[in-house]
Amino acid sequence: MSTEKTVRKEYGEVEENALRLDDEKAEQIVEALNDDLADTFVLYHQLRKHHWNVEGAEFRDLHIFLGEAAENAEEAADQLAERLQAIGGAPVSSMPNLSERAGVDHEDGDVYSVRTSLKNDMEIYGDVIESLREHVELATELGDHATAEILRQILVETEDDAHHIDHYLEDDTLVFETGSE
Repeated sequence: MSTEKTVRKEYGEVEENALRLDDEKAEQIVEALNDDLADTFVLYHQLRKHHWNVEGAEFRDLHIFLGEAAENAEEAADQLAERLQAIGGAPVSSMPNLSERAGVDHEDGDVYSVRTSLKNDMEIYGDVIESLREHVELATELGDHATAEILRQILVETEDDAHHIDHYLEDDTLVFETGSE
């Protein structure tokens, strides 16, 4: 940890930006993007947890998918953080700030069945998708079309991953549950 005591920009502060986005509008968008960033970090960590702990007959496919979905969430977080910085904000990054800011609940540290884990992932995906949609509208209303476009691209990828999980949760399967046939 650095011993330097000079803070260049405080978390929560929004500076004037080179993109000429009005300060008041930038502040609103920074708030929205930091909410999305915190939620995306929660989603990322939960997907990684499930990637590491998945077992069973469908292990390989789910392990690969969950790893890719986590990478998609990580990429989305990076895009959100970079846009935040570009419009003068400080991306949420400390664990206490992330926990405080996230509007979604992370599954606890226990390991659950694959189906339960995926249902828990779908809960977070649903909340993240709703928030992204709201923030696309906000950015559009405020005239920040670049942020709206970035959020749209993240939304498409997020919805696609949620759609895949929904397929995994279908009742039609070639794999029998323990004790049934």
